[in-house]
Amino acid sequence: MTQSIDVKHVYYEYHTDRADVLAIKDVSFSVAPSEFLCIVGPSGCGKTTIMNMLAGFLQPTEGEILIGEKPIDRHGQSQGVVFQDLAQLYPWRTVRRNVEFGLEMKGVDRKSRAQTADEFLHMVGLEKFAAAYPHQLSGGMQQRVAIARALAYDPGVVLMDEPFAALDAMTRDSMQKLLSGIWQRTKKTIVYITHNVSEATYLADKVLVLDPHPGTVKAELSIDILRPRDLLSPAFVETQRTILELLGKYDHQ
Repeated sequence: MTQSIDVKHVYYEYHTDRADVLAIKDVSFSVAPSEFLCIVGPSGCGKTTIMNMLAGFLQPTEGEILIGEKPIDRHGQSQGVVFQDLAQLYPWRTVRRNVEFGLEMKGVDRKSRAQTADEFLHMVGLEKFAAAYPHQLSGGMQQRVAIARALAYDPGVVLMDEPFAALDAMTRDSMQKLLSGIWQRTKKTIVYITHNVSEATYLADKVLVLDPHPGTVKAELSIDILRPRDLLSPAFVETQRTILELLGKYDHQ
């Protein structure tokens, strides 16, 4: 199962003791089934607010969000979520039982849960660690478990909020390659938040660039570079430069 996403003229306003703060203003975009969208922008542009609305954790103040042409399932059955936080796994569950969690919530029988969990652990290269606990794994391995868990119960879309930001550079590079390969095999619809322009260029079919205060869509850029992508190719370097220019971070001198 894979689904589309449609965000239509969405606003989000925070209410504080001192004032009402408009965080998101008239944001619209769409993600086709099986498309990989990266959202980039400076701090305070509303990336995580958008992600929380897509996940059903927040409700738009105004506008509409559809997944699979239907309003968001607030119980999260249509969305698999992977966060930056390395503590997102349940420490009292083994790796296999963490991956089984979504299937357990759907009422899948024990044998089928274990088979599915093992399939996705194999996909992320952790089948030998099925009986381990999260604290016994490195940060990169924990994120692989989180990805396997997000995919195992077959959500319509997968939402990823800077999942590799806490990892060292070498581990991050290997995780990007792993995720790209998994996406090409599963063809899930993915929305991925990142501050890393190279990462967005490497992973995305389409990049959404946001402006802050309040968060608005500055540009939407399609990336038509064949996979696997060469980070040193002229097309890759030029695409990075275009995104950096949109973000106002490219020095022409």
